[in-house]
Amino acid sequence: MLPMTSPLGSIRSLRSALANKITDPVRLAETALANANRNPGHNTYLWQDPAWTRAEAERAMEMPGNGGGPFGDGRDVLWGLPISVKDCFDLAGSPTSCGTKFYREFHGVAARDSWVVERLRARGAVITGKTHLHALAYGITGENPEFGDSIQPGTSDSLTGGSSSGACASVLEGSAVAAIGTDTGGSVRVPAALCGLAGYRASLGRGNWRGGAHLAESFDTLGWLFADLEEAPLLGSYFAPPESGPEDVQPFTRFAVVPDGFLHDCEPGIMASYRQTIAEFEALGLRASTIEVGWWMEARDIFAPIQAYEAAALHRGHFEHFETPIRERLEWGSSIGANEIAALRRRHEEFRSRMDELFEKHELILMPAAPVAVLRAGADHSQTRPRLLRYTAPFSLAGVPAAAIPCRPGGMQLASARERDGDLLQLAAVVGAHRKAAASALNL
Repeated sequence: MLPMTSPLGSIRSLRSALANKITDPVRLAETALANANRNPGHNTYLWQDPAWTRAEAERAMEMPGNGGGPFGDGRDVLWGLPISVKDCFDLAGSPTSCGTKFYREFHGVAARDSWVVERLRARGAVITGKTHLHALAYGITGENPEFGDSIQPGTSDSLTGGSSSGACASVLEGSAVAAIGTDTGGSVRVPAALCGLAGYRASLGRGNWRGGAHLAESFDTLGWLFADLEEAPLLGSYFAPPESGPEDVQPFTRFAVVPDGFLHDCEPGIMASYRQTIAEFEALGLRASTIEVGWWMEARDIFAPIQAYEAAALHRGHFEHFETPIRERLEWGSSIGANEIAALRRRHEEFRSRMDELFEKHELILMPAAPVAVLRAGADHSQTRPRLLRYTAPFSLAGVPAAAIPCRPGGMQLASARERDGDLLQLAAVVGAHRKAAASALNL
């Protein structure tokens, strides 16, 4: 599988060029801005101010550097790099739409940066704008009737997936080298798989949601979309507590796969990619075993009503402002009574405990992130969300970190126990390096 590359270049190559003064943040920002909104709908960004971004690049240039650090200039990994942010996080001086025109007006202009934005700016990242998302982050296709559907740059009708739709588009078009997304029920993993990108969904509770709009706090996680799987560890520490030091990497020795029966609706190309990825892991020395996952069939039945119940509480009083499918989910969520939600939360705890046992025994679980390689714009996707949630909900319920591993076609999700984020991303990097070596050998 040939590794994906970003039109801008890799994080390492750009940071090296910055450290060696081959380029500078302002020039990089100009290139990124020139590439922005090149998807068919010209809607990668729901908010963008080129003058503000240029000023941020100039501010980054003034940040002092000294010797040392990963690139020898004493600056952060993200310094000077064009980064996009999903438009559910506040950026001072701009509105936060959450993918709806209603909230864009209702929220008005943010007075303070969210934690995500504040942390990016402190590290010298240059934010290129706030990206498209499925309304309220409550969808997995990237369709949006108010701002237009998110179509992959370079295609005419392939949806990016969602809800981190513009995040993927920004990396694909070269207006960002990496993008902040979120993942509640697959909103990093699914678009990464559909767009051929790498992704990282953090352990539940990592990072800080101050100034960010939740969908369902029981499941909401922060995440990244990016091109080069080998660079996953460079981004992993971003959501770790500021006072935490480097994580001691504990290598994995084994992984679990799911039986073909669970994957009955996977396209043949996805199954071929899955088998090839399993072979890659075995070639790296990891032992594979197959787990019984029949009990996962209840995952969506636990996840969806808790998600709807929590989303309804957050958006109560505003349901009429949203598109019909989302409004109906919110109305359903508001109808769930105290006894029913208490029973669902007990089932959630039991499911999570069983998942913990699986990870204790098998360390890793590898499976497709989605059973399809493409979602076509304009097609009937009324059954797409439940179909995809069957693949993503088990890890969402478990609250575990996951790496999205790009394949052609499709993409895989690799999950580990909670708080083994660093170990997981290090393994993802090894897979990325292995692929590059194999591609290089083929070209000899």
